[in-house]
Amino acid sequence: MHILVSNDDGINAPGIAALAAAMLPFGQVTVIAPKENRSAIGHRKTMHKPLRIDPVPFPVEGVRAYATSETPSDSVAVALLGFVKDPIDLVVSGINRGANMGQDLTYSGTVSAAFEAVIWHKPAIAFSLVDHSENADYSAAAAIARQIVALGLYRDLPPLTLLNVNVPALPLEQIKGFKVVRQGLRTYNDTLITRIDPYGRPYYWIGGEAPSGDTTEEGTDLWATHNGYVSLTPIHLDMTNYAMMRQLQGRGIESLKPGEIPSQT
Repeated sequence: MHILVSNDDGINAPGIAALAAAMLPFGQVTVIAPKENRSAIGHRKTMHKPLRIDPVPFPVEGVRAYATSETPSDSVAVALLGFVKDPIDLVVSGINRGANMGQDLTYSGTVSAAFEAVIWHKPAIAFSLVDHSENADYSAAAAIARQIVALGLYRDLPPLTLLNVNVPALPLEQIKGFKVVRQGLRTYNDTLITRIDPYGRPYYWIGGEAPSGDTTEEGTDLWATHNGYVSLTPIHLDMTNYAMMRQLQGRGIESLKPGEIPSQT
């Protein structure tokens, strides 16, 4: 099996080295990731300037590694579009420094790398550690990643669906188990910070406390990791709100002629 590894924390992040090492027992491993940290960049794809791809030394023996000049999505795209000649069987992204739960998925470059893979019809798993500290220990999360890939869960993923995995910041022996859960509800505590540069012009910084969220609602990713479980959430790229679609159809909009304004009753 040939596994492609990417992330958004950058090619030199400890989490990607831990994930690549965890994948080696399964076969060939290739790493392609941004040269620099691209956290919270979302699913951005570079279309209007050149991409640079350079081979780089990597701390895991037996792994080919390349750094790209742009985004996680770009890293996966160039691999699947032919930069990597050997066929790729699975894409794994992470291990992210910090959780990717709830609405985080709309921001996350780590999850977006997995999104890019499923767009190109490759199974993908995103791994995140619920620890944002600089000295985070990735050993338990790496062991969990190896276990999940060994279980072959990626083989059961339907089209355009990835598996999003969050691992609590606990030693392996203290993790209670696994929960298959839905996305929870994040609370963002962002604030807009205004400063003046040396030339008297204002500039702005989005700061504030780390995001929180409802950890009491059972069956969510936030609840699972808060209670010491690994959360597994299948994420589908079809973002249609089917209930709202049926509601709009019930309003009779499909029977209107273009430009017709219905009478108000």
